[in-house]
Amino acid sequence: MFSVLILTSALLYLLSAGAQYLLLIEHNSWISTAKLKAAKPLGALAIISHTFLLQQSLQLEHGISLSIFTTGSLVSWLVALVLVISSMRQQVENLFIAVFPMAALLILCDGFFTIAAPKPYESGLISHILLSILSYSIFTLAAFQAVLLHQQNKALKHNISGPLLNSLPPLQTMERLLFEMLWTGFALLSVSLVTGIIFVNDIFDQHLAHKIFLSFISWLIFATLLTGRVFWGWRGNKAIRWTIGGFISLMLGFFGSKLVLEILL
Repeated sequence: MFSVLILTSALLYLLSAGAQYLLLIEHNSWISTAKLKAAKPLGALAIISHTFLLQQSLQLEHGISLSIFTTGSLVSWLVALVLVISSMRQQVENLFIAVFPMAALLILCDGFFTIAAPKPYESGLISHILLSILSYSIFTLAAFQAVLLHQQNKALKHNISGPLLNSLPPLQTMERLLFEMLWTGFALLSVSLVTGIIFVNDIFDQHLAHKIFLSFISWLIFATLLTGRVFWGWRGNKAIRWTIGGFISLMLGFFGSKLVLEILL
């Protein structure tokens, strides 16, 4: 039953991404446009199925399992959830094409390769973990948005067109959405760092020193970017570079220790 749920969740994500891709490239073809608009409902079904899957893979009745693939699956679920909700008011459906296959891959890895046992955590530490995962999820979406914004900037400068670029909202809307994500992610990361200082004990014994250091570096990068936005109107390629730099630092801190401890060692 668990294997069926894994395959169902992954398949629904892939079908949603495929439907959105076909809708993107469809130009008076034999494919019905109405049928291709199933991307969002399929994505919603994938998230529901993924929710039931996470209830089992996190093993909440025995504590909480936070192996690298389970954490990745949880992050992808949050990213997908935020993306589908955002698509109700913003034209961001084309991000399905990149985000949903990633979610499908992480579901398969979590379902078939995770062997780590769950661990009990205190409630304060759980709040820190969940805030960290949520902030990372928001910054993941911001990184995808920054890549799209880069491509849109490049296309406008070189007079390039294409189905993906033509389907994007105006540049100002894309940039505003990026900074909405950045402000939200920055607030969550700030609270996450504060709760980490309060609730995390034995930082060095738990091999968390480099994670906290890289997370703080990421916080400084995003703080600098948002300060530059407020006081000097930073935008365009400068904002994109700082966003990607902050995300890379956060990714190394978030998954670096898990990769080394769980896989390489």
